[in-house]
Amino acid sequence: MSEQTAQSAPDNAADVHDLYGLTPELLQAILESLGDDDANRLEALIVPLHPADIADLLEQITSHQRRQVLDALRPEFDPEVLAHLDESVLEDVVEILGTDDVAHMVEQLETDDAVDVLEDLDQNLQDEVLAAVPFASRRAVEEGLTFPEDSAGRLMRRDVVAVPMFWNIGQTIDYLRASDDLPDDFYDVFIVDPQHKPLGSVPISRILRNRRETRLQNLVEDDEPTTVNADTDQEEVAYIFQQYGLSEMAVTDNDGRLLGAITFDDVVDVISEETEEDTLRLGGVAQTDLNDEIVTTTRKRFLWLFVNLGTAVLASFVIGIFETTLERFVALAVLMPIVASMGGNAGTQTMTVAVRALATRDLTRANALRVVGKEVVVGLLNGLLFAVLVGLVAWQWFQEPMLGVVIGIAMVVNLLVAGMAGALIPIGLNALKVDPAVSAGVFLTTVTDVVGFFVFLALGAAILL
Repeated sequence: MSEQTAQSAPDNAADVHDLYGLTPELLQAILESLGDDDANRLEALIVPLHPADIADLLEQITSHQRRQVLDALRPEFDPEVLAHLDESVLEDVVEILGTDDVAHMVEQLETDDAVDVLEDLDQNLQDEVLAAVPFASRRAVEEGLTFPEDSAGRLMRRDVVAVPMFWNIGQTIDYLRASDDLPDDFYDVFIVDPQHKPLGSVPISRILRNRRETRLQNLVEDDEPTTVNADTDQEEVAYIFQQYGLSEMAVTDNDGRLLGAITFDDVVDVISEETEEDTLRLGGVAQTDLNDEIVTTTRKRFLWLFVNLGTAVLASFVIGIFETTLERFVALAVLMPIVASMGGNAGTQTMTVAVRALATRDLTRANALRVVGKEVVVGLLNGLLFAVLVGLVAWQWFQEPMLGVVIGIAMVVNLLVAGMAGALIPIGLNALKVDPAVSAGVFLTTVTDVVGFFVFLALGAAILL
């Protein structure tokens, strides 16, 4: 396909097949079709897209436009689209499609995707959809929903390939070819005992590379973790997959019996979600609210802003203590934001690294002291460097040498404290079983502002007046 073709808006399904993702040109063509109410062209543009790209489209348009799209796609709507939708958009799509159609789509999904879709729905809507799902499929989904939120049980699919240990390669291959009850995609064959407890797993690639007479028990590697309990948190699951480079892992109940399996594609989603969650929480947002209503978004953000107001009042109280000093030496008021800002930025750098290291388990009790010590030294060195730089600027600006000394000392102290607090606060919160991504920023800002203002103004009062 030529570059010119790729950049132009497609007019038929064949062109769409050549495009990867929801390009701006394709989106513009779809919007034009919506505006012209051209259902045939709309269908030709959208149907060939990947379900994830269709989900992106539904998230970027209005509710009225979603209805137009869904009416055009209804006969060929891919159930996988539901699994890629944002929670707020998903409910709108479900209401437009109707309970019966959604129930039929849920039945076609893998168990893990069906659970992922239904757990995001309002309880009443969830109950309505489940009631319309045929019993055989409904039972598996309902069992998945009984597991704790964000657990391995919610991530797993129930369909797995499990064979006895005494089988050989030939028997296994014959079974895989003959069985009509296999998952759509799988990577490992799980070996189980008579109680259906997993004893290990063998990758498909290893099965295909060995002779038919080779016994499965000779191919199982004992040094790889192969199971995880259904109640295990999804962060722990993601860590195990990352640490050991797994493609699939068995999920067991409390008695050790095989319940299902988790594949790496689900873990990629978990890693992305956890990283996004930490990033949003550091910014004071619990979850992405791009598609939420204005009132809902306002309500979610208000509490965090209210907490930050409290920290700002505390910093203002410290400044108020030195009101007389500021009246007599106005230059202090001009320069003190520099001290607090530098401390806040330095502390945020350290805190961000520490929060991420805790999440990936690179920061533990074993190396915590070394990490804190390093950040203190880094803060001290940066403090000394910026003390010289800012001190000279303040001296030349206000023609007062001692003012440069005051801000220089304050800079060293605040950056040193920022480095120490930026590491210690996340470590302390983590030890208390509190997610450091949620509240570390508030504590850090309070520390750097209060220490920065107090040290700077106190030194100003003692040296300049």
